[in-house]
Amino acid sequence: MYGQDVLSGDWRRPGRGKIPEVPAERDLVVEDAEGGFCGAVVACDKEAVTLEDRFGRRRVFPLAPAAFLLEGRPVTLVRPSEAPDGPRRSASGSIAVEGLRARVARESRIYVEGVHDASLVEKIWGHDLRVEGVVVEFLEGVDDLPAIVAEFAPGPGRRLGVLVDHLVPGSKESRIAAQVAGADVLVVGHPYVDIWQAVKPSVLGVPAWPEVPRGVPWKEGVIAALGWRMEPSDAWRHILGRVTAYTDLEPELLGRVEELIDFVTELGD
Repeated sequence: MYGQDVLSGDWRRPGRGKIPEVPAERDLVVEDAEGGFCGAVVACDKEAVTLEDRFGRRRVFPLAPAAFLLEGRPVTLVRPSEAPDGPRRSASGSIAVEGLRARVARESRIYVEGVHDASLVEKIWGHDLRVEGVVVEFLEGVDDLPAIVAEFAPGPGRRLGVLVDHLVPGSKESRIAAQVAGADVLVVGHPYVDIWQAVKPSVLGVPAWPEVPRGVPWKEGVIAALGWRMEPSDAWRHILGRVTAYTDLEPELLGRVEELIDFVTELGD
């Protein structure tokens, strides 16, 4: 006699056609309707949205109909329009140059240790590097740096900037860097064992990068500790795919790359 129980069925979803669509603008706070994860939007593409909660944990959710709650009401998140209120920004945070045609490459170069380093630099600073005409190459190991510097023959107007992993006092890397540094060679580095660690762990939804026991290959140790069933190359693609902007990287890397770009593009180069 009282009709249908109002709490029966999927009570959070209104009738068909009544669910509003809301652009997933950055910093919009929503809740996952199924699991209850609540966070602010930090990234969105055509298939998924990334939320970050107040503890810095991130999770990725598909853009499914009525999949989120906004102020307690079901909504469908959609990808925001591409029309910004102000100048469009590149992934590095710089003002993007519209209709960019890459500048003719300078003689100066930036070298990084490996292909993973190069792909991360390209993803975040690629636009800036094409504006400035700077080419990034990789060493495949810091041991080859003295020979590469000698072959490159740096000088005025032909500068060489080098980004090195694990550049800490007393390390092998610091000793090699001291051999080649000069007026036209700048070697900088970050403190991390591998470029993977320069990605904030919250981007991957973990509280911290795992501690890998001495004697265990670092990448394989990380993969095992995180419970990933993949090869290092696949793991890196997974990590890189979660990086969308400079805010996803640690400051220790950001400052060093910006320093290298400034060094090889100074006036007179």
